Formats: sequence, structure tokens, C-alpha cells
Amino acid sequence: MNLALITMKQVIVLFILIFSGFIAVKFHLFKLEYKNAFSDLLMKLVVPCLIIDSYMMEFDPKILSDLIKTLIYSFSFLLLSCLIAFIICRKIKIRDKNIIFFASAFSNCAYMGFPLIEAMYGREGLIYASAFVTSFNILLWSLGYSVLSGNKDPKKQLKTIITQPAIISVFLGLIIYLAKLPIPDIISKPIGNIATLNTPLSMIITGMIIADTDIKKLFKNIYLFLIIVSRSLIIPAITFLVLILTKGHGVYAQIVFILAACPTAAISSVFAVEFKYDEDLAAVAVVITTFLSIILLPFWAFLLTLKV
Repeated sequence: MNLALITMKQVIVLFILIFSGFIAVKFHLFKLEYKNAFSDLLMKLVVPCLIIDSYMMEFDPKILSDLIKTLIYSFSFLLLSCLIAFIICRKIKIRDKNIIFFASAFSNCAYMGFPLIEAMYGREGLIYASAFVTSFNILLWSLGYSVLSGNKDPKKQLKTIITQPAIISVFLGLIIYLAKLPIPDIISKPIGNIATLNTPLSMIITGMIIADTDIKKLFKNIYLFLIIVSRSLIIPAITFLVLILTKGHGVYAQIVFILAACPTAAISSVFAVEFKYDEDLAAVAVVITTFLSIILLPFWAFLLTLKV
């Protein structure tokens, strides 16, 4: 029951933020075209600060071994999610195939997952969750970003990836954490303050997109249901089965699974805006899978308790 309440609270907060963006457009507080500027702000400043901020924690050598195992599990589960999404989307011929793949493969692991992880496993669980988010960011800004950008030139693709603010931030964060670099408050606090804008800004952008969306028409789009079923049911079910078959044990394995089972990543709608995909489809997929997570995330967490 506690997990259901925690999840429901997070979803309500998300929907209030989405509704804020929706109302801002409907009442002409924001112009619809502002979403492009907000998207740039999010991608080039807020997300990098969020990544760096996540590594500003005390280094604990006792959990280093489990952190390495967490990274292995994280990359494995994330790659499995991408493989499943690729197989599901392989016969789609439209250009939006790329955003359908992305919205199916990548989860909203940080905002939706972290409160559940803290409730189930305490503060130590958040350390393993941060390791998952590291793996997530590396794949999102390499594989995910290259698929969406459509850049097939390996050299240009590599240059695009390594010059992304988010990827640079991942490496800076790892250096800070592993080298135990002390960051003075005068630097860490502004970074932390900017990082807190990530979820509100992502959700507001999503709300702005929905304000200009014909949702009734979109419900006739079979690809919306493909994303919902893939992200909410197929990928979590297969990853859970793999967890059982590989005899995955330990807190870190359970945490990786829960984060992999979260709803569609909110940044899907932001990427759809940036790369001119069907932003309505991405935004509504974020909203519906998030709503379904009220029931599904506690369900997957309950299955974990049975497995244990």
C-alpha cells in the first residue's frame, strides 16, 4: 500500500506540472513557440547540471564492488530494453519510427524511480539508482541521441556525441566522484539549484505540447498504443523474466529492474520537438504511461518481493 501511495503522489505531482504548461499555453501566458527555447535550456544547461549534481556525494569504498555490479546490470537491462524496442519497431516504415523506438526503450527512471527506491531500500538504494542513471545517460546520449538525430556518419556521430553537454557532464561527474574532489558550496549550490529545474521544465514542455494536440485524433494512432504496451508491459515483463533466469539477486539487481520498468522518459517529448518528430505522439505517450505507472510500478515491486 505504501508503494502505491508513493507512486500515486509522484504521478500527481507530474500531472500538476504538465497541467501548468497546458494552462500557460491555453491562457496565453506562454506562446507555443517558447517550447523550443525551453527545450534548449533544458538540454544544454539544466540536464548537464542535474548529471553533475548526482555525483556530488560522499565516496564509500565499501559499496564500490556493488556499484560495479550495478553498472553491469544497468547496461545489460538498458541494452535489452533497446533490443526489445528495436524488434518491436523494426517493420515500421514512417519517419516517426525513431521516436517510437526511443519512447519505448527509455524510461523516466530518475523522477519516478528515485522516490520508490528510497522508500524500499533507504538512502543507500539511491547510490545504486545513481549508477543506473549514469548508464542510462550514457546510452541515451549515445545510442538514443544518434538514432533520433539520424546522423549515420560514424565520425560525425562520435563528434556529436562527445560534444554533447550531457555526455561531458557524465565524465566530469565521474571524475568528481571517483577522485573525491571537494566542490565548494559556492559552485555546488548553483549547480544543484539549476538541476532542480529538470522535472518541472520537462513536464511543462510536455503540457505545452499537449495544449496544441488533438488527443481524440491521436487515440486513433496505433503507434501510441504500441509505445504504451511496449514500455508499460512487454519490456518490464521480459526484463523481469531475465532477472529470474539469471538468478539476479541483491538490492542492486532489484533496483535496476524497478528503474528499467518506469514509464516513458519525459525527455522523449523534448527530443521530439528538437528533431521535428511527432511531438504530440511523444507527449501523450509520456502522460499515459506515467498514469499507468500508478498501478504497474507497485505491481512490479510486489513481484520482486515474491521473487525474494
